[in-house]
Amino acid sequence: MNQMTRIDAALEARMANAIRALAMDAVEAAKSGHPGAPMGMADVATVLFNRFMRVDPADPAWPDRDRFVMSAGHGSMLVYAIHHMLGYDDMGMDQIRAFRQLGSRTAGHPEYGHAKGIEVTTGPLGQGIATAVGMALAERMAHARWPDLAGHHTYVIAGDGCLMEGISHEAIDLAGHLRLGRLIVLWDDNGITIDGATDLSTSTDQKARFAAAGWHVQAVDGHDRDAVAAAIQAAQGDDRPSMIACKTIIGFGAPNKQGGHDVHGAPLGADEIAAARAHLDWPHDPFTLPEDVTAAWAAIAARGAQARADWAARLETSANRAAFLAAQAAPDAQTLRTAIAGHCHQLVADRPKVATRKASEMALGVINAALPQTIGGSADLTGSNLTRTKDMQSIRAGDYAGRYVNYGIREHAMAAVMNGIALHGGFIPYGGTFLAFADYSRPAIRLGALMGVRVIHVMTHDSIGLGEDGPTHQPVEHLASLRAIPNLQVFRPADAVETAEAWEIALTSPTTPSVLALSRQNLPTVRTEDEDANRSRRGAYVLRATPAPRDVTLIATGSEVEIALAAADLLRADRIDAAVVSAPCFELFARQDRAYRQGVLCDAPRIGIEAAIRQGWDLFLRPEDGFVGMTGFGASAPAPALYRHFGITPEAVAELARNLIKGET
Repeated sequence: MNQMTRIDAALEARMANAIRALAMDAVEAAKSGHPGAPMGMADVATVLFNRFMRVDPADPAWPDRDRFVMSAGHGSMLVYAIHHMLGYDDMGMDQIRAFRQLGSRTAGHPEYGHAKGIEVTTGPLGQGIATAVGMALAERMAHARWPDLAGHHTYVIAGDGCLMEGISHEAIDLAGHLRLGRLIVLWDDNGITIDGATDLSTSTDQKARFAAAGWHVQAVDGHDRDAVAAAIQAAQGDDRPSMIACKTIIGFGAPNKQGGHDVHGAPLGADEIAAARAHLDWPHDPFTLPEDVTAAWAAIAARGAQARADWAARLETSANRAAFLAAQAAPDAQTLRTAIAGHCHQLVADRPKVATRKASEMALGVINAALPQTIGGSADLTGSNLTRTKDMQSIRAGDYAGRYVNYGIREHAMAAVMNGIALHGGFIPYGGTFLAFADYSRPAIRLGALMGVRVIHVMTHDSIGLGEDGPTHQPVEHLASLRAIPNLQVFRPADAVETAEAWEIALTSPTTPSVLALSRQNLPTVRTEDEDANRSRRGAYVLRATPAPRDVTLIATGSEVEIALAAADLLRADRIDAAVVSAPCFELFARQDRAYRQGVLCDAPRIGIEAAIRQGWDLFLRPEDGFVGMTGFGASAPAPALYRHFGITPEAVAELARNLIKGET
C-alpha cells in the first residue's frame, strides 16, 4: 500500500490517537515513562505502518519483513501500542497496563528478545540508528546474493538525542558512502530535549548534515499524514538512504503541555489526560479501544501475513532456496570442529612462532572458506588487525556481493553496525580494531551482550607488548573492563592453537558476542601435544602438570603464558614444582563445575600473570595469592624493554613464587 491508495483519513487519525491514548494511559499507570515522543510521532508511525510496513505478527522473524527501529527508545510505548493493536500474541492489554513493571514485556526501553517484533534493544541514544545501518547493509548484501528473496526496507524513528550523539555521525557517513537506499530515517524534529529547547545546546542544521553525507533529505509537517506518506514514497524511489525531517509537536494532543520539555519524560497527570481526551475527541475509558480502530490495525497485520505467504511461496520455488536457508542456519558445529581440528593438527606439527593476530588470520583462512556467511571488516586497520583473507572483496556502493567492510575510522559505528548485521540474520560479522580502542566500541558491545547476538570483535595490540606506540595505545585496564560485561566472552589466546580454538567457540556461540584480544608480538606455540579436543572451551586448563603434588600454580593468559612456562623452568632448577595453567577465557572457566575448577587450580599458592591490571582476577586468585602485571599505564619503548621495566619477567615470577612458598609476600 502507498499514499496513492484510498485512505480513510478520519479512521487513520483515530488510529494515531489510539497510540496517543495507550501511551498516556500506560505512563500514567506506571507513574513513569515518556509520553511526549509517542504522542508527537503517532501520526508518522501510523502512516508508516498503515501504508507501507510489511510485518506479520504471526511470524515475527519472517526473513524478508520490513525492519522498524525505535532509535528514540524512551518512546517505547509507541512500539508497544502498535504491537498490541497489530495483534502480537505476547502484547495483550495486560502488558500495556503493566508498562515498566517487574516481569512485564513492556520494559522501559524496547528490548530485543524480551517481546516479539522488537528488532533491536534501544535506549542509549544513537545506538538504534547506527544498528539500523547494519540492518540496511545486511539487506543489501542479502539482495545481492538472493535477489528474489530479499528486498525489504529498514525504517527508523530517531530523535534529536540520537542525532546529537557522536555515533550518529559515523553511522550516517558510512550509510551515505555505501548508498544504502532502503534505509529511511524519520526524524522526530520537535525541537525539545530534556533540558528544554534544542537551541540551548545545538545549532546544527541536521538536514544539511545528512545531505553532506550523501543522503536524500526531505522535510514535512509530521502531523500532515498525506505529506508524510508522499515523503516516504519519494524516499523509497531514491537509491540513497533517506532522512525525512518530520516537524512535530512533542506530546501532541495534550493541550496544556504539548510542545514543552515537561511532557518529555513524566506522566501527564489525570487532569491533563482528561483534557487530552476531550481535545482529541477520544471519549473512551483508559486502556479501551473502539472496534473500528482495532479492525484497521488488524488489517495491517493481515496485509503483512499475505506478503509473508507470497514470500514463502517464492522461497519454495527459488533456485536460491538451499543457499538462503543455509545462511539463515547456525554454522554446523561438527563441520567447523573438523576444519579447526585439522588446522590445529598442522599447527602442532609446524609449531609456528607468530603473533596471535597473525594466527587469527591463519584461522580465518580456514573459517572463511568453510562459512560463506562470515562478513569481515576493520576500522581502517586491516593491515594491523589482519582480518581480511585471500579473495575477500570489499563491499562498495552498488556492489554488495563482497564479504569485507571497510568501516573507516569509525569504531563506535562499526560495533553497532555489526550488531545490526547479526540481528538481520544470514551473516556472521567480525571486525577489527586495537584493544585500546575497545572503549569506543564498548556501548555497542554492551548492547550486543544484552541482546545476545553473535558478533566477533577482533582486538589486536593487546598489551604493552605492542611497544613503541606508547601508553595511549597500550591497553592495561581494557581486559578487566570487558570481562565485567555480562554475557561477553573475552578470549586472550596464548598461541596459534588457542587462537583457532577461540574462533571456533566464538562462531558456535549463537547468543553471545566475543572479543578476541590478540598480540602484536610473535609468540611460540605452547600447545605442543596433538589432540582433538578444544581445550580452550573449558576456559582454563593445566598446560603443564607437575610430576608430584605442585608447590605453586602459575596462571597466565596470552603472551604471558610463555613467561609462566619460563618461570616454571627456573623454579624446577630449585626443585620447586610449578604447574602452568593457561586461562584464555575467564567467562568459560567460571561456568565449569567446582570440581573441575579445583582440579585446575588446586590448593597450592597461586600467581596470576597478565600484562594488565589485577582487577577481575578473583576468579583465580585468593587474597593471599600473588600477581605479576601492571599497576598503571605503560610507556613508549620496545616491548622487551617494557616487560623488563614493569617487572613482568620469568625471574620476577619465580622470585614471587619462592616468597609465597616461604610464606612471605
